[in-house]
Amino acid sequence: MGFIALFGTAVQTAVVMVIYLEEAVSQKREDLGGRLTREALLEAVKEGALLRLRPKVMTVSTVVASLLPIMWSHSTGAEVMKPLATPVLGGMVSSLGLVLIVTPVIFYWLRERELRRSEAEERAGRQVAGRQSALERGE
Repeated sequence: MGFIALFGTAVQTAVVMVIYLEEAVSQKREDLGGRLTREALLEAVKEGALLRLRPKVMTVSTVVASLLPIMWSHSTGAEVMKPLATPVLGGMVSSLGLVLIVTPVIFYWLRERELRRSEAEERAGRQVAGRQSALERGE
C-alpha cells in the first residue's frame, strides 16, 4: 500500500518537473529569438529545476515530519503502521534526489542530443546548398 502512494507521488512530481523544464527551455528559446545554445539550455534547465526546489522540499519535509512519529512509535497499532511508513519515508527521501537531480540531468542530456542533431542537420543542409550553388555557377 505504501509503495502505491509513493509511486503516485514520485511520478506526479517528476511529470511536474518535466513540465517546468519544458516551460523554462521554451522561454529561454523565445528570449534568444528561436536559437538555443547548449549554454542557454543548461541555464534554462537550472532555472526550471530551481523553480521546483522549494515545493518538492516542502512536500518531502511534510511527509517525513508526519511519518517519523509513526516510525518511532511503540504504542498499540504501531506494528501495523510501520510497514506502511517505512517504504514511504525512504521513498520520499530518495524521490527528492531523483526528481531534483536525476530528472533535470536526463532532460538536459536528451535536449542536448536534439540540439546536436539539429545542428548537424543544419550544417549538412548548408553544405548541400553550397554544393548546389557551386554546380549552378559551373565550378
